Amino acid sequence: MAIDDSTTLTVGVEEEFFLVDAAGRLVDQGPETAERGAAAVDGDPDLKPELLRAMVESATGICHSAHQVVEELTELRGALAGAAREQGALLVATGTVPHQQPDFTPVGPGARYRQITAHVGEFMFAGMTCGCHVHVGVEDTAAALRAANHLRLWLPALITVCANSPFHDGRDTGYASTRHLLWERWPSAGPPPYLDSVEQYEELVEDLLATGAILDRKMVYFDVRPSEDQPTVETRISDVAPTPREAALLAVLVRSIVAESLDGDRDFPRVPTQVVRAAQWRAAKDGWGAVVPDPWSDGYRPAPEIFADLVARHAPALRRSDELEFVRSTLASLDETGDGATRQRAAGLDGVVAMLAAQTEGASLTGSQPR
Repeated sequence: MAIDDSTTLTVGVEEEFFLVDAAGRLVDQGPETAERGAAAVDGDPDLKPELLRAMVESATGICHSAHQVVEELTELRGALAGAAREQGALLVATGTVPHQQPDFTPVGPGARYRQITAHVGEFMFAGMTCGCHVHVGVEDTAAALRAANHLRLWLPALITVCANSPFHDGRDTGYASTRHLLWERWPSAGPPPYLDSVEQYEELVEDLLATGAILDRKMVYFDVRPSEDQPTVETRISDVAPTPREAALLAVLVRSIVAESLDGDRDFPRVPTQVVRAAQWRAAKDGWGAVVPDPWSDGYRPAPEIFADLVARHAPALRRSDELEFVRSTLASLDETGDGATRQRAAGLDGVVAMLAAQTEGASLTGSQPR
């Protein structure tokens, strides 16, 4: 596939949300909110409860443009937010719960969730997180692994786009993405190793299962991986985005990177996993503007510069799909307003819940909408 064909790849976006009251306390109405939200949307929307009852998840269908991603996420968020209010809750898009919680939140419905909870133990409740997962359609597992070998170099930069969790347990952690640090505690999380074949990946999964640390293949929580359920490569590195526009921006950036991985037969640098992990920590600390590894060289540069170059490389295709102005304007808005963590800090702990609820329900970044 040529780089100019990047917009022919399809994308899908999954988002996770917390339900809280006006004081920031978790509200255990996730299953009911998902059910009511689904009833408010035409068709068969993908809205469902999550591992904990104070969380819900949404997923777009197969999307072909940034416009479609924004449209679907806006509709799904609106349905969930309205249903949450009917349950006495607010829907908030944040990677971590900002405020202290008086007690643990109950586990969501389903035998698998109960099994995972019993297996992992109480640390799971102290590290509740909400992420954004981007799926890009690929031909098969071999193509997904090739894309993952390239995407692993981009993981630190991708953290910065939606860094959206500065508060945890009632205090500012000093990190833009606290979620990243909490999530990395799972035994199968983190950047994957460079993998040369499908057989090598399968051996790795079998070895992880043999340790007993994970219960099934779906618990292979690599930051980028072949999806178990569909022919996609799934990037799982990001906090849930503050707005649908930022989620759509992330999707377009990931799609462009995947397109580059499928362009030709070149190999990608075998950067040690420990180096990728360390760079991810730096990105989680600093958020948008962090200095991260440059995937095109041996050096380090600010993430905004790297993404500006990525967009320039794909400008012809993005212009043809009428996404170029959307991508550029959304990146410019990030430069102006800062990432989600910056906006949460500006609101402060006393005002962050109201800000998050308004932002999640429809307030968007400044800039033109995709047409």
